[in-house]
Amino acid sequence: MAYVFGFFFGKTPLIKLSPKKTWEGFIGGGFSTILFGWILSAVLVKHKFFVCPITYSDEAGGFTLDCEPGPIFRLTEYTLPKVLHILGMKTVRLYPFVLHSLSLSIFASSIGPFGGFFASGFKRAFKIKDFGDTIPGHGGFMDRFDCQVLTATFVNVYISSFVRGASPQKLLTQLLSLKPEEQLEVFNVLRERLLHLGILNRAAQPLAGLGG
Repeated sequence: MAYVFGFFFGKTPLIKLSPKKTWEGFIGGGFSTILFGWILSAVLVKHKFFVCPITYSDEAGGFTLDCEPGPIFRLTEYTLPKVLHILGMKTVRLYPFVLHSLSLSIFASSIGPFGGFFASGFKRAFKIKDFGDTIPGHGGFMDRFDCQVLTATFVNVYISSFVRGASPQKLLTQLLSLKPEEQLEVFNVLRERLLHLGILNRAAQPLAGLGG
């Protein structure tokens, strides 16, 4: 979208390292990225095809997309800041996925282009026009996806920090990869914790004898 806005409305140069980039393209691309990110995420989150993993069902006798959507794909009620209470709304219901999409869109439209600026400076330093000639008139793949290098790094860190959480399946897989004595140590720690919380019945305590 930045290319489209720059092509039709671009007049003001943005940075000397990349003469063809303009402020009109940068601002237009930013707004359109945020807008489309918000709209598309709000639409796609309502379809199980984009939310549920493909799993095999014995009952259906084949692969299915039926699942209970995760927390980020379910409507959640958020309390608005007091400043916005004058609008007559104190809470708003949104999909957390839409908010994550908004964060990623803001980064991609405002900071992501700096990956392109770095690539432009790199090419100027080595006195080359493009990284390749795979795409006629546009250079190579790296010339078209230079901004994605920075954006992809941010997306990976963002998902690891704010989206992806621990799941019983992943924890179980990690536990089963431990040595038997390490598994027994984890079992004893977990047992003591559950006994302390009153979740595990004391009648189950003799099982701990296996651990000495």
